[in-house]
Amino acid sequence: MSNKILVVDDSRTIRQQVGTALVRAGYEVVEAEDGVQGLREITARRDLALVICDINMPNMNGLEMLAAVKADAANASLPVVMLTTEGKTETIQQAKKSGAKGWVIKPFNPDQLLAAVRKIVGS
Repeated sequence: MSNKILVVDDSRTIRQQVGTALVRAGYEVVEAEDGVQGLREITARRDLALVICDINMPNMNGLEMLAAVKADAANASLPVVMLTTEGKTETIQQAKKSGAKGWVIKPFNPDQLLAAVRKIVGS
């Protein structure tokens, strides 16, 4: 099983924070700045174990990217965890209905993030 995780967030700081936590835990990290670039990475790679994705991004937001990932049969089983400042129940429900496997609120606790990752992809 792959230990490669794609982190999609328009904030370089968040990508670095998430990436640092994941690398320290033994995961390999790939980064994308928005949903368009994230989809490009997902399509180009077939070895991702998980995608961690922000919701509010330019060009293509996280919910749009999630819907596109799940609509493509080749990627439909790829787990996606949303990492966002959005805590609205309706947004969370929409993401879950669209196929999100988890939800982490920013600012995030690295241990909570890693617990969510391990729950989905194993350690």
